[in-house]
Amino acid sequence: MAHPSMLRKLVARYEELSAPGADADPRVKRQREDTAYTLCVSTGTRDIRDALRVAEQTLAAAGEPVPVSTTSVSL
Repeated sequence: MAHPSMLRKLVARYEELSAPGADADPRVKRQREDTAYTLCVSTGTRDIRDALRVAEQTLAAAGEPVPVSTTSVSL
């Protein structure tokens, strides 16, 4: 499991790359896919929704600030 501060950065990055219209740029789409993969590996999950849920739980348990809502992220 990744350190909570690293998870926080990954979740924030995923949310940034999931902004509306971001898929219009193939480079941004690829970066989002890479970040999703890294989140899944870091949380021991196979689905980005599960990875975000586990990351949020891990951050909350560690007392780390949770980035904006992980439930509103475009999947």
